[in-house]
Amino acid sequence: MKPLSRRAALTLGGLGVAGTVVGGAGLLWSRQADPSVSPDETQPPLSGYADGDPLRQPPELRSVDGLLEVQLEAAPGPAEIGGRTLTVLAYNEGLPGPTLRLRPGDRLRVRLRNGLAEPTNLHVHGLHVSPEGNSDNPFVMIEPGDAFDYDYRLPRDHPAGLFWYHPHHHGQVADQIFGGLYGAIVIDDSAPLPVARERVLVISDITPGGAGGVASASPAERMRGREGRLVLVNGQLKPGIGIRPGERERWQIVNACVSRYLRLSLDGHGMQLLGLDAARFETPRDVEEVLLAPGNRADLLVTAATGTPGPPATLRALPYDRGSMGMGGMMGGSPSSTATVDLATVTVAGEPVAAASAVPRQPAPRDLRGVAVTARRELAFAMGMGMGGGGGMSFTINGDSFDGDRVDTTVQTGSVEEWLLSNSSPMDHPVHLHVWPMQLIEDNGRAAQTVQWRDVVNVPAGGTVRVRIAFDDFPGRTVYHCHILDHEDFGMMGVIEARGGPAPGAG
Repeated sequence: MKPLSRRAALTLGGLGVAGTVVGGAGLLWSRQADPSVSPDETQPPLSGYADGDPLRQPPELRSVDGLLEVQLEAAPGPAEIGGRTLTVLAYNEGLPGPTLRLRPGDRLRVRLRNGLAEPTNLHVHGLHVSPEGNSDNPFVMIEPGDAFDYDYRLPRDHPAGLFWYHPHHHGQVADQIFGGLYGAIVIDDSAPLPVARERVLVISDITPGGAGGVASASPAERMRGREGRLVLVNGQLKPGIGIRPGERERWQIVNACVSRYLRLSLDGHGMQLLGLDAARFETPRDVEEVLLAPGNRADLLVTAATGTPGPPATLRALPYDRGSMGMGGMMGGSPSSTATVDLATVTVAGEPVAAASAVPRQPAPRDLRGVAVTARRELAFAMGMGMGGGGGMSFTINGDSFDGDRVDTTVQTGSVEEWLLSNSSPMDHPVHLHVWPMQLIEDNGRAAQTVQWRDVVNVPAGGTVRVRIAFDDFPGRTVYHCHILDHEDFGMMGVIEARGGPAPGAG
């Protein structure tokens, strides 16, 4: 299949075509590398990996009486992938780590022990919690052999939905996530949705290396953003999913890939999108494809076809062109292939079930388009030749590479700001802001027609995206960065400090 260009994707996004969700909101047309082709397209194909085992759910840890206490250890260990054993990095020896299930207002306490050979820490991606002290503090550093006690307090009005956790120690984020350090967080709805079952699908990629370990990325791969040769769902290769005719399931999907964009499709069965990242639509939207930038999440309803069951359907990732390093193919060329990747098979069997009841209407999302703006600013994402950490390339925001001792942006709690995110480089950059979600206002000059909230917003190559952010609460320092995690490690990250009083609504 020919990869969908950014121009075509943006055009479709502007039309608001039923069944299609696209654009700078962070939901993207995506492209995945063929597992049989290396990222450099020079290595021999991988072979001998089996697939087809039933999809497994990660172990689940659930809060009780408003508290979830967890002990996590980040350490190398064996994992069976496609019938072979690889030495990966993992939380509690799992790939992915355990799913943490909470409710709004809960307290989450995590003791993280570092069993790695380098420093690490923990980021709870998308959670609206304090960035200070031992909460979601990206400046914490846990040395090898040490432990740290995190303590997160969710506001009582925290949105339900899917979030995830992963390391965030600058300079080693991409290596540690690519090695296997990631897990899902689910904030439960106040009332269960009418579905037969819920599944968490953590999609990641990895490249096997010598001696049964994970391959290191080459300088060219890091500059363009590495994409693994094996694409996994809950640590498995092309697992099987069984469903009865007419049955409706809820699939909560995390794109935990370091750089890969996921354009997801499932032929032959109905798909409805409940929401993206931490945002929920008022009513589910019929979709044919869902596209996720690295770090984005999708909340899907999947309804099996009725009638005589046919051959198994396939959950696929379809092509997407996220740009290249330019310079006539030098410096690594294109970051992704034109191949379609099969992720999982869906088999319909058994007795038909009655149609599920309607999903209750959700509250209308907050809309900042009519709110007075306190400040306007531009964040310019750029790549070029220079003295940055990218092997002779510089990865900058407003001309600066990351410096943890420098505050790049100061905001006031209680304010609403409008940010223009511009990208002068020849590659897309998905932009993630910790703590506070962003409302999409304008994508490449086209006004958003609906209320769209994201915590990762894609800024296309040579394009701009305008967002508004309500800094309602949580004073402290945190970061914003490109979620092509190799680019973050090379310096495409800035420090933001919110100044003001205590956070209202914290539990």
